[in-house]
Amino acid sequence: MKIPGPDHPITVTPTGRRVTVRVDGVTVADTTDALTLQESTYPPVYYLPLDDVDQTLLRRTEHSTHCPYKGDASYYSVVTADRELTNVIWTYETPYPAVEPITKRVAFYTNQVDLTVE
Repeated sequence: MKIPGPDHPITVTPTGRRVTVRVDGVTVADTTDALTLQESTYPPVYYLPLDDVDQTLLRRTEHSTHCPYKGDASYYSVVTADRELTNVIWTYETPYPAVEPITKRVAFYTNQVDLTVE
């Protein structure tokens, strides 16, 4: 486990705006309770409460990854009537203490879904 610091800062703050996620016009998530995780020089990532995601569209997969700063990530696919987007959502179910606020939240690969912040 690595601890965020001056050479690799990580902040988690309330987004303060509505975040919606759509796939093929279908609303997958809609929330006003998103968190913005800013890690080092990477683009910001929005973490949405799992309760604000239409879980009938999700299929958990066996895929996993590890981040030395955040922990082990599990993945979901989004399944619509038209297609399946494999491993498009990730979650840190037991994140490291530095990013504990993202517990029970999910993030989306924004190059595969329509994510809007308004």
